[in-house]
Amino acid sequence: MNALSPPPESIIKLEGVSKRFGAASGTHTLLEAAAQRLGLAKAVASGANQPLWVVQDVDLEVVPGECLGILGQNGSGKSTLLKLITRILRPTQGRITVRGRVSALLELGAGFHHDLTGRENIYLNASLLGLDRQYIEEHFESVVAFSELRDFIDMPVKFYSSGMYMRLAFSIAVHVKPHILIVDEILAVGDQSFQEKCFNHIYDMKRQEVTIILVSHSLDMMRKLCTRLIWMEKGRVRGSGKPEAMIQQYLAFLQERGLPPALASIGGFERLGSREIEIVGVRLLDGRQQEKDTFLTGEKMSVEISYIAHQPVREPEFGLAIHRQDGVQVNGPNTQFSGIHIEQVAGAGRIYYHIERLPLLPASYVLSVAAHNSRYELTFDHHVKAYPFQVGGGGTRELFGLVEMAAYWSWTLDERQAGSDS
Repeated sequence: MNALSPPPESIIKLEGVSKRFGAASGTHTLLEAAAQRLGLAKAVASGANQPLWVVQDVDLEVVPGECLGILGQNGSGKSTLLKLITRILRPTQGRITVRGRVSALLELGAGFHHDLTGRENIYLNASLLGLDRQYIEEHFESVVAFSELRDFIDMPVKFYSSGMYMRLAFSIAVHVKPHILIVDEILAVGDQSFQEKCFNHIYDMKRQEVTIILVSHSLDMMRKLCTRLIWMEKGRVRGSGKPEAMIQQYLAFLQERGLPPALASIGGFERLGSREIEIVGVRLLDGRQQEKDTFLTGEKMSVEISYIAHQPVREPEFGLAIHRQDGVQVNGPNTQFSGIHIEQVAGAGRIYYHIERLPLLPASYVLSVAAHNSRYELTFDHHVKAYPFQVGGGGTRELFGLVEMAAYWSWTLDERQAGSDS
């Protein structure tokens, strides 16, 4: 963007937004209203009706095409903030402006009529978002195919499992051509292969400049997907900035208070260890320190391992292993082999493995990382084949084998041959 160009108009804007729950804030759902009419609300202890401010004085602007992540512990106000943006809840104070069609994945089953079939709920949800019947019919088969629920599409959704709910909800949400996609932790439900399919589709939507707001406990996913993070604590925004900076602030905050970080992986992998040292993030960086998942042979590549030591740990070792897609192990370096002695770690930190010239030939690879103490055969944290990356074509002319050697060819004539030729 030209330095003199005006900033893009925000697609979402919150001005002094607060939300209060409690006796003074009235009822919020039909269920609560019915309970009050039947006198059942009296059974609630009086203390539970004390006003509770779950979101306080939030000012926030999101520009078109931005991918915003929201960090915070359970109860920090993240999900309530999403419900305010989607207008499921009304703010007690402040103003919210949203431009464009919003598609949201919040609580399981939200937006579904449980007595209707999957087919009927597709039509219902799409029509509520302002789409006409012709559009729905044109995209119906695509919605069903993505959800992989063809055999169950005419079954009432009240018989669906939580994973089936998630499949149908996500498929509807991404096929209604939203300007804004809002996703809460719902994607943690279901099988690994479908989760990965959903994340790949979210990446595609990001490339298409759909505005995305994401709540997740997966710090790795936040790093890879988001362009900005905000950190919420007790209903207030504690910070806003680039993902890595905010994650480090958040982890330091948890460490200071002796709180365990809520960590989840983007797609399941085997994880071993006692967790005195916990690996909380892994990034692959190029020579400009930009995160990438595709490299060329000969490029610089660094592996960044972020960790948090929940107690002082003496003489830890950090290591990694790279495997090619067929299972062949490429290497297995660690800090001990490199002669690096780490006396003690405590709290948050990062360690790097720098490759000056990546020798790998084009293929798919996967990275394992670990923190351990080999002297006592103690593993603190081991992420087994957890981080995939690609080496693409164009960096070398070599085609066969595993690596490009740091070597060169030379040619000379045998002296006797040279004499006979003269």
